Amino acid sequence: MSQRAEDVWEPCYRARLSLLRAALAAHRELVVALSGGVDSAVLLHAARAALGEGALGVIADSPSLPRRELAEAHLLARELDVELEVVSTGELDRWRYRRNAADRCYWCRSALFDALELVAERRGGARLAYGEIADDAADDRPGAIAARERGVLAPLARVGITKRDVRRYAREHGLSVAEKPAAACLASRLPVGREVTRARLQRVEAAEESLRALLPDHVTLRVRDHGARARVEVGSEALASAEALRARIEGRLVGLGWQEVELAAYVAPSDRARVRATISAGRSGAGSRARPGTGS
Repeated sequence: MSQRAEDVWEPCYRARLSLLRAALAAHRELVVALSGGVDSAVLLHAARAALGEGALGVIADSPSLPRRELAEAHLLARELDVELEVVSTGELDRWRYRRNAADRCYWCRSALFDALELVAERRGGARLAYGEIADDAADDRPGAIAARERGVLAPLARVGITKRDVRRYAREHGLSVAEKPAAACLASRLPVGREVTRARLQRVEAAEESLRALLPDHVTLRVRDHGARARVEVGSEALASAEALRARIEGRLVGLGWQEVELAAYVAPSDRARVRATISAGRSGAGSRARPGTGS
């Protein structure tokens, strides 16, 4: 970033933080959905600073949450000096979730917010909040629809807080998750249409835990379950390391029941959306240029 751009961004960043503090302080109590990632951690930290004991963290424990993430959430809550409540969401009991259609995240978030509403009611009608950020608007997020339907607050997104902002905030406040790669639930490793089952989630979790022992720390890792084939995606900076370990990676995944293993660079959903938009625009442009000729 150029010095001029940095000079513009800095006061805007500070202004967004000021707006966030004011927005949080307007509430008596907030129940914050904690995922263990940097976005929700920053929201919970800011809520704790604004509301003291009026901020409560809640994490949903389900088969789609890796045990590693649950353990790290407990450590994070202690780091933030915030009470953490663990609730069971039971989304696997919902057939609309298990069928894994394009709206799976909607039914997952519906189960989450239903459980959080019960927590909020026990605390005398506290408001619910989750860690959506401004960047998330670029992604296809059915879960955001479930949040809006239930009036769940998105304070970070509302004041324009971006991923760069939350990373900066986390570093400034010494949060352990400042450099933590983006994560997603285990169900996201199954392609649309492949039923979500407890056994499949457990196999994906076992695979990722096994491969993390081979790869460098803080590497983005996804093991996607395509039936007989496993697609291992790692951050582009670690792809060469993964290729060098291909034989060991394949051995571990074959041992878990996959017959084929593919290695690829991980591409974030927002980047995939931009690529799709570019391709779509190109096709549209090509079509419009071709129309005059088709009438000849």
